Amino acid sequence: MGTFFDLFTDVAGLWQKYSSQYLSGAWSTIKLAVIATAVGCIIGLACGILQTIPHAKTDNPVKRVLLTVLRAVIRVYVEVFRGTPMILQAVFIYFAVPYFTKNAVRLEMVPAAYLVVSINTGAYMAETVRGGILSIDVGQTEGAKSIGMNHFQTMLYVVLPQTLRNILPQIANNLIINIKDTSVMFIIGYSELFAVHKGITGATYKYFPSAVIAMIIYLIMTIVCSALLRLWENKMDGPENFDIATTDTLAHTSGMINYPNKKKKNGAKRRRLALGDLR
Repeated sequence: MGTFFDLFTDVAGLWQKYSSQYLSGAWSTIKLAVIATAVGCIIGLACGILQTIPHAKTDNPVKRVLLTVLRAVIRVYVEVFRGTPMILQAVFIYFAVPYFTKNAVRLEMVPAAYLVVSINTGAYMAETVRGGILSIDVGQTEGAKSIGMNHFQTMLYVVLPQTLRNILPQIANNLIINIKDTSVMFIIGYSELFAVHKGITGATYKYFPSAVIAMIIYLIMTIVCSALLRLWENKMDGPENFDIATTDTLAHTSGMINYPNKKKKNGAKRRRLALGDLR
C-alpha cells in the first residue's frame, strides 16, 4: 500500500526527469486556450451583432432576406457546436477534410486544434454577446440616436463598451473552460499537457503521480488566468471617485464625484433613527 511519502517521492522523481516536457505541454495548452478564446470572442462578437441588427418590414428587401439567412446560419452553427462534444468536433473537422477529398487535402493537427477550439468558443460567445447587447437599456440606444448617431456609431461607442464589461466574467469563464477542455485535443495528436501526461505514463507506468503533476499545473494556470482577468475587470470598473469637467468659468474647473458607500449611508441612517432624528 502506497503512502503520501511514496507519492511525494514518485512526483518529485517524475518532475525532476520530465519537468521540461510538462512545462512544454503547459505552454502549448495556455497558448492554444488564450489564442482560441480571443478568436472565439471575435467570432461570437460578429455573430452576436448580426443577431441584434434591427430590421423592419419597411426596410430594403435585400437587407431583410440577407439578415434572415445569416441568422438562420448562425442559429444552426450555435446549436451544432453547443450541442456536441468538443472531442467529436475535433475528430469530425480533422478527419472530414481528408475523407471527403480522398486524402488530397489534409489539415495539420496544430491548425485543426486552433480551429476547433476557436469555433467552439465562438458558438458560446455568440449567445453571450447577444444577451449582453440586449441587456443594455433601450433608452441609451434611443438617446444615442436622438443626438444623431447611426446604428454603427451607437453600437461602437455606446452599446459595445458596456456589453464588453457585462460579458467579461463569461469571457473569463470560457478561458478557464478552454484551458481544461484543450485536453481533448490529444485525440488528433496535438501535444498539450494532457497528451504529455499520457506519454509519460506510457513510459513510466506511474499514472497517478503524473496525474497529480498535471492537475497541479492545470490548477496554477486557471488560478493565474482568473486573477489576471479579475484585475482587468477591476480596471474597467474605474476608480471609486473621478473628476468631472465643467464649462462654467465662474465655478471650479473640476469637481469630485464619489460613489455612495451604502454601508456608511445605512449606518448613518440608523444612528439618526436611534437619536430620534427622522429626517
